[in-house]
Amino acid sequence: MKISMIRPVFLLMTLSLLLGTMAQANDAPYTFESVRDEKRYKALIEELRCPKCQNNNIADSNASVSVDLRRLVYEQIQQGRNNDEIKTYFSDRYGDFVLYDPPVKSTTLIIWFGPLVALLLSAIVLLAVIRARQKRVIPPDPDQAMLDDQLEQFDKDLP
Repeated sequence: MKISMIRPVFLLMTLSLLLGTMAQANDAPYTFESVRDEKRYKALIEELRCPKCQNNNIADSNASVSVDLRRLVYEQIQQGRNNDEIKTYFSDRYGDFVLYDPPVKSTTLIIWFGPLVALLLSAIVLLAVIRARQKRVIPPDPDQAMLDDQLEQFDKDLP
């Protein structure tokens, strides 16, 4: 690579690193009136799922929607709302999916009891297959009977 090409590539890499750092710095630290409120904030952002990432909570996600949701949690704590009110707000707005521990109700029954039903059905099928195999009688092989007779005769012929 020529030296004239290295300079623009280096500049681009440096610029992208700086912009990446600046993009992550947009989540300003929040100040709380009490240590209890700060602990509540940290616990709540651990319990709420990022709607964009789906496998991360909003504490671990760098998605812009997570930054907004963290700000909303902070604002609601500052407004004096309790944890249940905050979770209800997010659940109403984003659905029960946003909660890592969704409530048991008709729309979430499959989440709560689906794995148990699947496990029970699998166990029933497994037991049925095992019992069917145990009941299956293997018919005697006529060649085996003849071979057994020949072996018996051979044993008798030995001195």
